[in-house]
Amino acid sequence: MKGVILVNPYDTSRAQIRKTARMQEEFAALGVETRVVRNDGLAVYVCDGRIKCNINEDFVLYFDKERIIASMLEKAGIRLFNRAEATEICDDKMLTHAVLADSGILMPDTIAGPLCYCADARVDSDSYMRKIVDRLGLPVVVKECHGSFGEQVYLCDSISQLRDKLEEIKGKPHLLQRYEAGSRGSDMRVIVIGGKAVCAMRRINAHDFRSNVALGGKGESTAIPRDIEIMCEKAASIIGLDYCGVDVLLTDPPKLCEVNSNAMFEEMESVTQFNVARAYALHIVNSVAANDKSR
Repeated sequence: MKGVILVNPYDTSRAQIRKTARMQEEFAALGVETRVVRNDGLAVYVCDGRIKCNINEDFVLYFDKERIIASMLEKAGIRLFNRAEATEICDDKMLTHAVLADSGILMPDTIAGPLCYCADARVDSDSYMRKIVDRLGLPVVVKECHGSFGEQVYLCDSISQLRDKLEEIKGKPHLLQRYEAGSRGSDMRVIVIGGKAVCAMRRINAHDFRSNVALGGKGESTAIPRDIEIMCEKAASIIGLDYCGVDVLLTDPPKLCEVNSNAMFEEMESVTQFNVARAYALHIVNSVAANDKSR
């Protein structure tokens, strides 16, 4: 069995490089040969009106978020981990909430922000600001729908701050969300592989309302309460994920915050001593082998 790890050409972060290396290590231990391909290498494109694919391996581990290339690879018959639709749902935070709505999964109250297509238009509607505050209260969380490591998440304490932030990001897809003060600077990251919650850590950040490790948060191993386990596995199943990291706000009751299709796992492996890379590699190998047998 052979595979490709397809990576974003612009992501040279230590976390991404380490994650890729760990997966290669575990695939090699299972006797699976893999090569790393940058997503600017013409792995797939349209030629003479048809999909041209330069990948002949048995699977692609898709360590990117670019949805068009992912969908083209699947159209060419390549098995992606995660699948293109699942990656697209997770990459758009508002779409994640919309897909999971009405499923019985608790989430913070969330409003989709209107996208501005006119550069000279201003966010100055007092009525709109008041509706947001009446529904979500203050402070209010503002999130860009596309972002990583908590860097595109903001907390606005007043209507004036909210107006300024919305003016700043009006041309980007975004959402507004109720601030859950009971989970300030802390949450639980749960890794789900093949539909099963396999390990978790509680993330704590004493200096920021965001718990992300990239922003100074620290992880500590934790057991997964049954209600959170059910929530995370259900979310992964609805979206159709082979692998994900589910972020849960530790409110009473707990609420799902985000689902990450390409969650980093270096901190998780370090604090839990659970071999995430091996579990994911095994899932991929078993899935591909089972599909081959069914043909």
